[in-house]
Amino acid sequence: MNTKHVKSYAPKARNQFKKAVEQRLNLLGIFAPEKPAKGTKAEDAPKAKVTEAVQQGSVLTIGSTTLDAKLAPQRERLAKRALNIGFDTLLENVAYTWFNRFSAIRFMELKEGYLEHGLRVLSHPNKEQGYEILDHAIDAAASLGLDRQQIEELKLEGDQDEALYRKLILGQCHQLHEAMPFLFEKIDDETELLLPDNLTRTDSVIRGLVDDIPEEDWQDVEIIGWLYQFYISEKKDQVIGKVVKSEDIPAATQLFTPNWIVQYLVQNSLGRHWLLTYPDSPLKQQMQYYIEPGEQPEEVMAQLKEITPASIEPESIKVLDPACGSGHILVEAYKVLKAIYEERGYRTRDIPQLILKHNLYGLDIDDRAGQLAGFTLMMLAREDDRRLFSRVATGDVQLNIAALQETKHLNVDKLWQSLNLSGDWHKGTSQGLFEDDQQSLSSANADSRYKLLKETLARFHDAKTFGSLIEVPSEQTKDLADLLTELTRLSTDGDAMQRSAASTLLPYIKQAWILALRYDAVIANPPYMGSKGMNAALKDFAKKEYPNSKSDLFAIFMERAFKLLNDRGYNAQINMQSWMFLSSYEKLRGWLLSSTTILSMAHLGARAFDSIGGEVVSTTAFVIENRHFPGYQGAFLRLIDGRSEAEKREMFLNAIKGTA
Repeated sequence: MNTKHVKSYAPKARNQFKKAVEQRLNLLGIFAPEKPAKGTKAEDAPKAKVTEAVQQGSVLTIGSTTLDAKLAPQRERLAKRALNIGFDTLLENVAYTWFNRFSAIRFMELKEGYLEHGLRVLSHPNKEQGYEILDHAIDAAASLGLDRQQIEELKLEGDQDEALYRKLILGQCHQLHEAMPFLFEKIDDETELLLPDNLTRTDSVIRGLVDDIPEEDWQDVEIIGWLYQFYISEKKDQVIGKVVKSEDIPAATQLFTPNWIVQYLVQNSLGRHWLLTYPDSPLKQQMQYYIEPGEQPEEVMAQLKEITPASIEPESIKVLDPACGSGHILVEAYKVLKAIYEERGYRTRDIPQLILKHNLYGLDIDDRAGQLAGFTLMMLAREDDRRLFSRVATGDVQLNIAALQETKHLNVDKLWQSLNLSGDWHKGTSQGLFEDDQQSLSSANADSRYKLLKETLARFHDAKTFGSLIEVPSEQTKDLADLLTELTRLSTDGDAMQRSAASTLLPYIKQAWILALRYDAVIANPPYMGSKGMNAALKDFAKKEYPNSKSDLFAIFMERAFKLLNDRGYNAQINMQSWMFLSSYEKLRGWLLSSTTILSMAHLGARAFDSIGGEVVSTTAFVIENRHFPGYQGAFLRLIDGRSEAEKREMFLNAIKGTA
């Protein structure tokens, strides 16, 4: 797609949304902290300034602002978040959350049938700067679960369009929560208080999504990834080349992978996995960038034949992107998997939910990227299943995308007590499982589930720093899956305390389960960050855990992927070419050559990314099998002379067709 309009709009949108959300925060008595006194340690510096809220009857007063007292819990949660993570981080996160939601609604309103009421929310098909849903607010009320009488009264007053539109927007978000809870949080989520003001004005924050980006650009779900990349581009420029804080790692490392390179990686890992067992599969004709295995020595052919399964069930295939960003790689994997299911004769309407439940897994340290990857896959699946959203609401569709979360703020003992898995809470005369410390320890430590929970939560103390590099033993896969099933049940069927504790724990157990699984293919464009940019914790981790690849995050992720694979899985990545030449990677190269097999490599060099100018990033893309075949004849393509994405792509295609 042509990214010209997105590239122009998205950086401006970040500043507009941040300004609008900051105004709402200030209105709620939450401000940026005052400059600390000279000599104050960073950890002692205030993170935010919060005005005290006073509740009198049904009124909540914050400075000169008065609110309905019912909003007090939401405002309190916002204040705590500001004091915990810092004003700037809260502002950045919430601004992007609203940008994300509006972008998602814009995409869906231009797709027939994606929104239940069939009306445009952010635009009007016939009126410039109009809102179709506002014209038909009463009709939309029932679909959105809103109070029809209240909507009618606001509509009839004639001068309440802003208040009416806010209710419609929030109603739309609440409805979409059922299908996409990862993007549209539950009703009464505190971010609702930060919905920007003046949404119906001509200078509204949503106007740019409608006016600055042509409708035809919204037809491809790929636009979501491009919006994200350009939205954070200014932040990337601010932090690049510096020692990066954990919260800034996503901005410093995100890079949108050219589509043809993604297809090469997916087709020669996931596609190859299928074709080795089914060499006559029609899938081959659909994979433009697939490289046919060359003629091999007899001993290699014998080895390949010995380990190639006689048959493969589509549901058994597992693909992971450990740094999934906006989900670009997972989208291409979905397309290949869809063709595999169709080849096996599965019903078209069943395929999307099977792929999402059994085949595709994605992790990222960035909450925003996790939202985008989930949304992107949901939109792709919705094209194939018109009832997908309702299937999600009923629990029939499972999305295995996780933004890794930290556990440093959790109290495992209190959560265990609330779960009450063993039923001890109701036994005897004890007032609580943890009333007596000695009794609590002996009771809890005797339960393997408590040990698993405690060990798992300890792993993710610094998840935003280490991300998918955190290791979870594959031996724990079944126990984690069982615990995940039990927590899922309790989150809906348990008592009040169980529901709360289970809902809190579910994301952590799910991310641990994803990391405990072993995959047929790990496919990634991992983060690029040299040791000079790593913070102290990450640098120490790299030295200790990855001495052969510690010089850059991309190399660490390259090595890490092999631990996530099954014993004959495929590691398919695009990363910096420096690991091929520099002496600091000599031991890594030695291990690769003695323990794995390079099946193919496209040495891209500079200018493989049109979105990055000049010689900034020199890359190589490869597919490596997690097994050593001495004598295997791989395919190596030298594409460094290409001067753009298009030229390198053409050189690649000519080479595999034998016309180079």
